[in-house]
Amino acid sequence: MGKIDNQTIIAGPCAVEGKSQLYDTVKKIYLHTHIIRAGIWKGRTSPQDYSGVGEEGLTWIQDLQKKYHRPFAIEVGTVRHVELALKKNIKIMWLGARTTVNPFAVEELAASFRGLNVEVWVKNPIIPDIKLWIGAIERLRRVGLKNIKTIHRGFYSEQKKPYRNHPRWDLLNDFQHYCPEIPIICDPSHIAGDTNHIDVISRDAKRKNVDGYMFEVHNNPPKALSDSRQQLTPNNFKQLMGNLNFF
Repeated sequence: MGKIDNQTIIAGPCAVEGKSQLYDTVKKIYLHTHIIRAGIWKGRTSPQDYSGVGEEGLTWIQDLQKKYHRPFAIEVGTVRHVELALKKNIKIMWLGARTTVNPFAVEELAASFRGLNVEVWVKNPIIPDIKLWIGAIERLRRVGLKNIKTIHRGFYSEQKKPYRNHPRWDLLNDFQHYCPEIPIICDPSHIAGDTNHIDVISRDAKRKNVDGYMFEVHNNPPKALSDSRQQLTPNNFKQLMGNLNFF
């Protein structure tokens, strides 16, 4: 994909829940995106929580990539996920915040990327530990992966805060200092936890000169099976893009 510039937009549903939901959402937003995100597999805290449609959704993504000429990005948590994604020509994958905190998991996934022409994004760890964040990047570099980016999605905190996750812009500054060559994608949806705060977080990220933005968009957020409060409607997403002068 090359280097992300300040107006590259990644958007799509937190979790793929069904074919009609995915197709309808993508149809309504693709003109305002450069990359579509879609959660096929979701690492959830409780096994009772919705964890994504799974392998079936990869066929839909393959079809939509051809139809709308937009690459898709998905989260992968196991080597098997990587193998299945590659079979459907999905070349952008990210490691979730829970994966980043586990060096064993990152090591195994890194080995599965060796020798592949893929782009890998690394979400910051769920806890505010800059060493884990940088360590994940280093493990990917050691297998020769060239196209690496990171996702700033905020950090868990027990302190009372206005957002779902603490942005910890200071840690983002530290990451930029230690890894200045790694492009940063900000995820305002996960930091905010509520669509009412996404505009503010996006503007804060813009002042930090991040290299891209990832937004969660659902065709019917009240009915979403995960993170309903932080997912924008397609119309609100397009309005936000105009307000931020992205499109």
